[in-house]
Amino acid sequence: MTLNYSWSKARKDLLAGATVAAISLPQGMAYALIAGVDPRFGLYSAIVVTFVASIFGSSSQLINGPTNAISLVVFSALAFLDPEARYDIYQAMFLLAIMVGVIQITIGVFKLGDLTRYISESVVIGFMAGAGFLVGLGQVANFLGIKDRGTGHQHVLLRFWLTISQGGAPSRYALGIGIGTVVLVLILRKLARRYRLPQVDMLVALIAAAVVAAHFGWSVPAANGKSLLSTVGNVPASLPKPRIPEIHFWWVKEMSTSALAIAFLGLLEALAIAKSIANNTRQKLDYNRQCLAEGLANLFGGFFQSLPGSGSLTRSAINHQAGAVTRMSGIFASAVVAAVVLALARFARFIPKAALAGLLMVTAARLIDWKRMGYAFRASRYDAGLVLITALSSIFISVEFSILIGVGVSILLFVPRASRLRGQELVVTRERMVRERIPSDPPCKAVIIYDLEGEIFFGSAIELDRCFSWLKARTREAGIDYVVLRLKRTRNPDAVFFEHLEHFLHEMQRAGRTVLLCGVRPEVAGPMTSLGFRNWLPADTIFLEEEELYSSTIKAVRKAYELLKNNSCDHCGQEAGATVEDELYYLV
Repeated sequence: MTLNYSWSKARKDLLAGATVAAISLPQGMAYALIAGVDPRFGLYSAIVVTFVASIFGSSSQLINGPTNAISLVVFSALAFLDPEARYDIYQAMFLLAIMVGVIQITIGVFKLGDLTRYISESVVIGFMAGAGFLVGLGQVANFLGIKDRGTGHQHVLLRFWLTISQGGAPSRYALGIGIGTVVLVLILRKLARRYRLPQVDMLVALIAAAVVAAHFGWSVPAANGKSLLSTVGNVPASLPKPRIPEIHFWWVKEMSTSALAIAFLGLLEALAIAKSIANNTRQKLDYNRQCLAEGLANLFGGFFQSLPGSGSLTRSAINHQAGAVTRMSGIFASAVVAAVVLALARFARFIPKAALAGLLMVTAARLIDWKRMGYAFRASRYDAGLVLITALSSIFISVEFSILIGVGVSILLFVPRASRLRGQELVVTRERMVRERIPSDPPCKAVIIYDLEGEIFFGSAIELDRCFSWLKARTREAGIDYVVLRLKRTRNPDAVFFEHLEHFLHEMQRAGRTVLLCGVRPEVAGPMTSLGFRNWLPADTIFLEEEELYSSTIKAVRKAYELLKNNSCDHCGQEAGATVEDELYYLV
């Protein structure tokens, strides 16, 4: 927060924070249901995680807390425990939040936050699509008012089939409340957009569903202690108290992979949202500081009975649109949620689970970004493949592994693309111009000018050998003694490149041929010096890329023609009194 924090800014932040709190309340409970835990832990996350991240974060508008994608991975991470062992599940979830926080803090401390940008956007789109499908699938039981069958050890599709086939007959009361909630949310959202009203559609729809159910007695227990509708249950009217969760090292082992996936997914969500908002506000972000804030929020959350969280796209967008100007808006949002929990928690027992399921159905549909998915499919097969592989992995394998699978596949697909090395022969025309050789140009019999373009690292070793083999064969067949090798458009050289280059130059020297290297930039010249190239390679065969009147390419070509004893090439031979000092025009 800045020292010149004024009442005007405070008023804007307070209004934005109250608006965010209105959506945080239903979302917090709904996302806790996705994770398979008590709704109060989602509310605690909307208090603690939001508060801590707002204090230490970098973005002025980013709102942290429970999110649908993170909650889905949490559910999968806790699947190794008996679903009836609620105490163990809760303790394991708190421990998981601490593990996630430690990983994210480590990333922030070692300033590795920028590495998250290397996760392809197509992977994120695919993950969100798969997550959206699973969120909707997981709420079918609550939406229909039937019993959820299967255990966490079983695949989500198998559990869905068991629920549909063995869960009993659908409840018309639950189905009515669920459909009514969905319809009301859609209508209210359309009205809010048309008349620019506060986006409290989910909160209003949830309150309306609870009032209707209570009015008709559907959520009120009968004489046998059961009600026609399954409800959220009692939420304690108290704030989370600090406590150290139980630690079992076999839990740590079971949840380690999921903790890593949640940590990276959480950072990816938060940084992507913060960057998107910063594009509009022109705020300069510190990504490593934000990583540290995410980690501290989850670490504190684990000690305060909170669901692991991250940056929320919905709540952050609402915060920005409501006029938030500093991170105080997140602190105000946390305070409002805390106040509501203390004052109104006792009414949570009237909220039907079918209503929350309806909200999550809408959330699931919004989670799938059809526009961006279509854009990715039209962009390239590479992007389309990443979207499909990540989405299908989340559905058919596991949601926490889908991110890792998507990243792994993106690397496997990217390396062959990055390793494409292009070799192009250049020529000197009769007009004294250096340009790319076209099919109508006869092959030069005096000098070979060869341009390399692309990444020159270990992945391009085969392509590099192909280019060098072509040069050796061409000089041998045509009896050419001089080669100008242009390196200006090569990038990221490594030890493999220098090793192959050294072998090529030695072979050409043994064959009595001269190779002139031009366009040699510092990232190539430096390692050549440290590797001892200068000890055996003549200095006048290396032309550094410098900002001068004549480029290193022109200098190298002139040098090659100076070394020629007799230029018998019909294409570039000296004509009409032309001399080597005549200016060469540069068009490569």
